[in-house]
Amino acid sequence: MAVKASGLIGRPAISIHLDFYSFPVKLSCLKLRVTSPPKPLVVLSVALSSSPARTVECPPVGYRKNVGICLVSPCRKIFTASKIHIPDTWQMPQGGADEGEDLRNAAFRELREETGVTSAEFIAEIPNWLTYDFPREVKDKLNRKWRTSYKGQAQKWFLFKFTGKEEEINLLGDGTAKPEFKVWSWMLPEQVIEHAVYFKRPVYEHVIKQFNPYFMDEEKVSMDSSKD
Repeated sequence: MAVKASGLIGRPAISIHLDFYSFPVKLSCLKLRVTSPPKPLVVLSVALSSSPARTVECPPVGYRKNVGICLVSPCRKIFTASKIHIPDTWQMPQGGADEGEDLRNAAFRELREETGVTSAEFIAEIPNWLTYDFPREVKDKLNRKWRTSYKGQAQKWFLFKFTGKEEEINLLGDGTAKPEFKVWSWMLPEQVIEHAVYFKRPVYEHVIKQFNPYFMDEEKVSMDSSKD
């Protein structure tokens, strides 16, 4: 497969963390692999949406160019955060890419602006763009804010491995942009999809599926390799 928490925002160094580890899901600690994925792959048990994500080679006309960041801990937990002004809405970091900006650099920039994280190692990217449409109420609100007429967003997704300490995570970001999130957590891939807003869920399912080869169970890989 080719795959190129609620807090007081006015105070410094905000990093409110919710613990989702107590969920009744048992998985061994998994490590990310940068090399080509071996066989067999770890199959995630997720409930797919009825409509698959739309993939395109280039951003369609009328869609905002955007980058998405899947930031993964060494134990296969994915960084997910809840929006400040939209209760119970969880998502992975994302943001617009400037005209002519290198997309991988844009992903690093958005990660830093939204989470304060700079200790991250690039692992992979999804080659195609993924698109989703805004619901009418979201579209009207965002287009008034941006003074645009976008139908939705076209996203290029990147996988990064978090290599720092949790103290680095700061929901005030790097101070160059308005804070987006009020609370964060490391979630299992299944939980990321479950907690995503409905109109982004097909994209999240596709992203998790594409990056799945890099979520390796080290013990299983070692066992399978010994059989070769």
